[in-house]
Amino acid sequence: MSKNNRILIVDDHPFIIEAYKNALKSYKGEDFEYNVTQANNCKSAYEEIVASDLTPFDIAFLDISMPSYEEKNIMSGEDLAKMLTKKMPQCKIILLTMHTELIKINNIIKDINPNGLIIKNDLTFDELLFAFDKILNDDNYYSQTVVKFVSQSQYDYIQVDEFDKQILYHLSKGTKTKDLTNYVPLSLSAIEKRKLNLKEILSVKGGSDVELISEAKNKGLI
Repeated sequence: MSKNNRILIVDDHPFIIEAYKNALKSYKGEDFEYNVTQANNCKSAYEEIVASDLTPFDIAFLDISMPSYEEKNIMSGEDLAKMLTKKMPQCKIILLTMHTELIKINNIIKDINPNGLIIKNDLTFDELLFAFDKILNDDNYYSQTVVKFVSQSQYDYIQVDEFDKQILYHLSKGTKTKDLTNYVPLSLSAIEKRKLNLKEILSVKGGSDVELISEAKNKGLI
């Protein structure tokens, strides 16, 4: 515990960042040394991660929903988590979210397998300290809502890849299908096939892009 831990906190709400920092101050009483780097969007977080190649972070608190960094295809805290996993595999990742969709939670666990996954509505100051202590001591922590989802033996599981997510994201921003090739490295015919597949697996009956995006949001895919 004498190690000086490098901690990254990424959230677009300053009061949330302060809450995490206050929790860390309380934990410091157990001979815990640390320094904090903070960012408030995907772009600034990306830049901090790249700048820390030689001195990797030990722990990262990442909000899932934040302003994106489209230039680098970093659309959320999930993308930052994947980036950290590749660049800093020893970094303990704690994801925090307001999402409570079953499919969203299960996709996060399957795709990222974070050390911590916390629904913000579950979070109290004491719970944050408890979670941090478990993760620091090489255990995983899921908040109560996440545990409830994981314990369910039957659930609808929908898997989409990075291209699907990019298509859904840009459609949700109002991009026309014919213009998606400017953002997604696929041919127009491949994009159209993926759209049809997404509409099928999401059971979009009307077939319009508006209905596709609405259902994707309901399922927590964007």
